[in-house]
Amino acid sequence: MNLNKAKLIVQKYGGTSVGSVERIKEVARRIELRKQEVDRIVVVVSAMAGETDRLISLAREMGDTPPLREQDVLLSSGEQVSVALLSMALTERGIKARSFLSFQLPIVTDERHAAAIIKDIRVEGLLHSLQEGEVAVVAGFQGLTPSGSITTLGRGGSDTTAVAFAAALDADYCEIYTDVEGIYTCDPQIHSFARKLKKISYEGMMELAGLGAKVLHNRCVELARKYNVKILVRSSFNNNEGTWVCEEEEDMEGALISGVTYKRGEVKISVLGVPDKPGVASLIFIPLAEMGINVDMIIQNIGRNKAADVTFTVPEEELEKALQAVQQVAAEIGAEGVDCDRNIAKVSIVGGGMRSNPGVASRMFQVLAREGINILMISTSEIKISCIIDVRYTELAVRILHDAFELGGNSV
Repeated sequence: MNLNKAKLIVQKYGGTSVGSVERIKEVARRIELRKQEVDRIVVVVSAMAGETDRLISLAREMGDTPPLREQDVLLSSGEQVSVALLSMALTERGIKARSFLSFQLPIVTDERHAAAIIKDIRVEGLLHSLQEGEVAVVAGFQGLTPSGSITTLGRGGSDTTAVAFAAALDADYCEIYTDVEGIYTCDPQIHSFARKLKKISYEGMMELAGLGAKVLHNRCVELARKYNVKILVRSSFNNNEGTWVCEEEEDMEGALISGVTYKRGEVKISVLGVPDKPGVASLIFIPLAEMGINVDMIIQNIGRNKAADVTFTVPEEELEKALQAVQQVAAEIGAEGVDCDRNIAKVSIVGGGMRSNPGVASRMFQVLAREGINILMISTSEIKISCIIDVRYTELAVRILHDAFELGGNSV
């Protein structure tokens, strides 16, 4: 895609990109250069690096479980600082700019505090600002309920805000600026031969994001796929070429595996000796769903004595709640007990080429077995295979799988 032919783009700058006054001034300079090439620019900004964590710490000093409504009010102040400072920096460079908070547009969400879903964006005020020749600087991460309460969008919220605006404005594409140069075949900090991808499909990126890749959140990519918003992931620290996230193209299909990723911070829970009767397994998961606990991988093993072991993974931060609920159910259904393992990690391979190439799973399992890495759980889809392993072997597993599927080399 020719970046210089765009008429309207949305840019998003993450916390590290605006982490200091100097960085904000550098972002203003970058916007000034793009303004010479693009007719209209909307900029979505995160809070300065570390600010959201600082605000969360303040909230927890008030109590262990601060009300989510009030926490959203507090956390949204981080982006208010960023948009104001960036607008000032742009004005100092002679560029007309105006900042917008969620209520000024507004960005309308549902009522779920800390994890709100965008329902509508009213862009009239934004369009007026653009028609006046201004750079519109929008606070990411935050929204407004129909009743007027401030909400936040959860992890990856500013990315989601940016893609939502790109869709609402029918922008040519959305640039996501971060501290990495694009999407890599694996974490470059783990393997020096990690290769930057020139393009990746929405589906492939959603799998990578959901399986632990931290560059984009899967919710943001899901929204981009729904509205066909092309995303360009770039670094705000250099001018190197980034990675396009877009619809699958022919040259993408040739790659058997696009990347290897990993995810720590999950816990394996096993309910032992569950009576093998219809509907019993559902009794384990109903209370977890009612508590909003996200269950990931699930396996069930049937023993000879007509009892089953049901094993699943949940986020580590949800362990205490999950254990309390599961232990209660286990007692009610007559299970033998409940066990948990915190020392696990999920390692996954993702690639559209799996659809038409058999033997990928066996190859993955053989590679892990050669290094003595035991597989505790397995989950598959059309384009991904995930294995739960001992957390000690996480980085080794990523490296050997990356090498086995020959993912190193130059960008493609």
